[in-house]
Amino acid sequence: MKKSIALAATLAASVAATSAYAEYPERPITMIVAYSAGGGTDIAARTLVPFIEKELGDGASITVVNRPGAGGEIGFTALAQAKPDGYTIGFINTPNLLSIPIQRKARYDIDSFAPIANIIYDPGAFSLRPDEGISTLDELVAFAKEHPGEVTYGTTGIGSDDHLAALNFERLAGVKFEHIPFSGNADVRAAVIGGHVMMASMNVSETVQDVDDGTLVLLGQMSEERWEGAPDVPTFQEQGYDVIMGSNRGMAAPAGVDAAELQTLSDAVGRAVANPEFRAAAAKQDLALAFQDRESFRTSLERLDSTLQTLWKEEPWVAND
Repeated sequence: MKKSIALAATLAASVAATSAYAEYPERPITMIVAYSAGGGTDIAARTLVPFIEKELGDGASITVVNRPGAGGEIGFTALAQAKPDGYTIGFINTPNLLSIPIQRKARYDIDSFAPIANIIYDPGAFSLRPDEGISTLDELVAFAKEHPGEVTYGTTGIGSDDHLAALNFERLAGVKFEHIPFSGNADVRAAVIGGHVMMASMNVSETVQDVDDGTLVLLGQMSEERWEGAPDVPTFQEQGYDVIMGSNRGMAAPAGVDAAELQTLSDAVGRAVANPEFRAAAAKQDLALAFQDRESFRTSLERLDSTLQTLWKEEPWVAND
């Protein structure tokens, strides 16, 4: 009799737990965006949110809250320190999320987060003017070795994904370029087109229009697979250079959120990203969609973190404070 009562109690608890997970979310969810309203990450988040709400069903509500500052550190810290109850999630951006705690003391690290899904991966890329006569990475490396100090390249700043991508390529290829940082992508683009720097290190989505116009030549994209927006541009790996670097925009929760809730969110995001209406909206924004479920996203983050740790040990990109 006692065994029957115990079994009944166990089954009841299991049913109750299952019911609780099925009801998630029961109240509004807050989504932290670590950058200003109107920026690329904010626009992507607000475009996606209605589709996630629809997939979660039962009147689910997600409110976007902007917490900009310190290159994303303020928002990332707020997400890491939020209550792990499934009702605070956020967009996380690489490499900033990972590079900040490497280059300076921060109140979070990679283990402070529970990945939900990756939404966007905008691969890094090298681009030059056609009159430079260089169309492959091997040709770039050969030129750099034959003309030391002559390959100048522009990025959006020290420690940016563009800068870290070039440092990683230099390390693997055994070459050295001259870095010229600028305040933004528009300045980098103007500098390379105007002949003030030889090469631009920018994300693929920021370069494809100039390639289509014949203004620039793309040497490759730093991704495992070719982005559908640039299907004719080979990856760095295809050319023999194992460089995976770019800008991720994904979603995560504070570490400790229940696995069932994380899976519910990851599945909802996956269906939202696959929605043709969302994909059409993303195409208008030149968003390089690259969905990864929570486990694949975690693997990608861990791999990138390892790469950045190695880069930092060999060549710190800023003064360590």
